[in-house]
Amino acid sequence: MNQAGVGLLLALALVAMPAATAHAAHPAKKGSDAAAKDKGKDKAGGKAGDKAGGKAGDKAGGKAGEEAPAEGDKAPAAGEAAAEGEEEGTEEGPPPEEGGASTLEELCKIDPENCVVIDMKKAAARELEEEMYATQQIYALRTGRVEINPYFGLTMNDQFVSHNGPGLALNYYITNVIAVGANANIYHAMNSPSDFNFETSRAGRIGMPITEYSWTANANFTYVPAYGKFAGFGDFIFHWDFYLLAGVGAISTRPIAVIDPDNRTFSYEPTVTFGAGGGVRIFFNRWLALMFEVRDYIFFDRLENPSIATGYDASGTPNAQNEDTWLADSRSFTNNVQAQIGLSMFLPLTWEYKLPK
Repeated sequence: MNQAGVGLLLALALVAMPAATAHAAHPAKKGSDAAAKDKGKDKAGGKAGDKAGGKAGDKAGGKAGEEAPAEGDKAPAAGEAAAEGEEEGTEEGPPPEEGGASTLEELCKIDPENCVVIDMKKAAARELEEEMYATQQIYALRTGRVEINPYFGLTMNDQFVSHNGPGLALNYYITNVIAVGANANIYHAMNSPSDFNFETSRAGRIGMPITEYSWTANANFTYVPAYGKFAGFGDFIFHWDFYLLAGVGAISTRPIAVIDPDNRTFSYEPTVTFGAGGGVRIFFNRWLALMFEVRDYIFFDRLENPSIATGYDASGTPNAQNEDTWLADSRSFTNNVQAQIGLSMFLPLTWEYKLPK
C-alpha cells in the first residue's frame, strides 16, 4: 500500500512538472500561460489515470526530462489557432477586433469623405436605363441585303436646259461596305429650256446649242467608308452612312433644234456614259432611310451645228436640208451633275447577328 501511494504521488509530480517548466520558461506570456494552464489542467484531469496507470513507469524511468518540453509543446497544440493568435497578439500588439481592420466600417472611420454607403434595397428597386456599349453592333446591317432606292433627280449644272426626272436604283451588298447594282433615270418629256437660255439667245441674237435626254442606265459599284449616328428631336438617335459610287452605262440624247428649227429635226441616240458620285443615308429604322446623292454623268454629247449650210446640191435641194450638215463636226465633253433625293429600303427587313452583344 505504501509503495502504491508513493507511485501515485510520483505520477502526479511528473504531470505537474511540464506546466511549471513552461511557466518558468515563458514568464512574459501571461495571457498565453493562462490559456495553456487551463488546457493543461483539463489534460491532467482527464488523462491522469492513463498516465498514472500505464505510462508512469516510462515517464519516471528516463523520459522525464524529454516529456517536459514535449508536453509543454502539446498544450498549445490542442488550441493551435487560438494559442498562435494569442502569441502573435502578445508580441506584435493587441489582437484586432472581430471582422479585422480592413472592414468597410474601419475604412469609413479612417477616410469618411470617400466612404460610399450603398443602400442595396434602393439600388435594386431603381429603374434601369437602356444599356450603352462602348462599341455597339451596326444598327442597320447591310451584308446580304438588297437596297431598293426610288428617287427623283434634279439638274445642278446646266443653265440652259433642265433634265429632271424620276429614277430607281437596286443594289446588293456583298459585304457590309461593298455593293454592286444598277440604276436608271427617265427624262423623256420632262426636259425644259430655261428662261436664261431664251433671254441670252434673244439679247445676243445667237442660238446656244442644247440637248435633251430620254433615259440613262448604269451599272454601279458602291463602297461605304463611314457610318455613325447623331441625336435629334430630343433623345431620338439617327443612324447614318456615307457612300461613294462609280459606274458605267449608256445615255440616250438628242440635240434641240435652235439654230435652224425650220429644217432640222433630231432623233435620240445612245452613247456611253461614265458616272461617279457619293451620297448620305439617314436611317429612320433598320430598313428605311432617307437618301441624298450627287452624281456626275460624264459622256461625249452631240450638239447642233451653229452654222447653216448654204447653196444647193446637184439635184437642186438646199444644202440646209442635208442631215449631214446638221450636227457639229465633233462631240462635246458633257457633265450632267444631278442631285438625287429619295428613299432607301433594305430587304429583308430583319436579320440576325452572327455574334451576340
